[in-house]
Amino acid sequence: QVQLVESGGDLVQPGGSLRLSCAASGRAFSTYDMGWHRQVPGKQRESVATITSGGSTNYADSVKGRFTISRDSLKKTLSLQMNSLKPEDTAVYYCNAHRLVSNYWGQGTQVAVSS
Repeated sequence: QVQLVESGGDLVQPGGSLRLSCAASGRAFSTYDMGWHRQVPGKQRESVATITSGGSTNYADSVKGRFTISRDSLKKTLSLQMNSLKPEDTAVYYCNAHRLVSNYWGQGTQVAVSS
């Protein structure tokens, strides 16, 4: 069992930066593939960035070059550095951990990009 708690969401102006964090509890954090996903009302949840247990990363085309995902297995944290934010980045951001048939989600943190 893994529990995930996101933090760091806020209201920010276009062009600004935010850093999201996800604190994990439970065993074997380092063996899970992790990711950040986001969802806006009326739309499906979409993958933003993922990082495997081995450290390989993948990004949605819409955030490449602006967002950076990272993990700290000792601290059991997952982070998402978001730069050059755009209004279309506005969403609830969710932390995800999965391994084999296990799949866990956090409660989400709201990011709003507006002037």
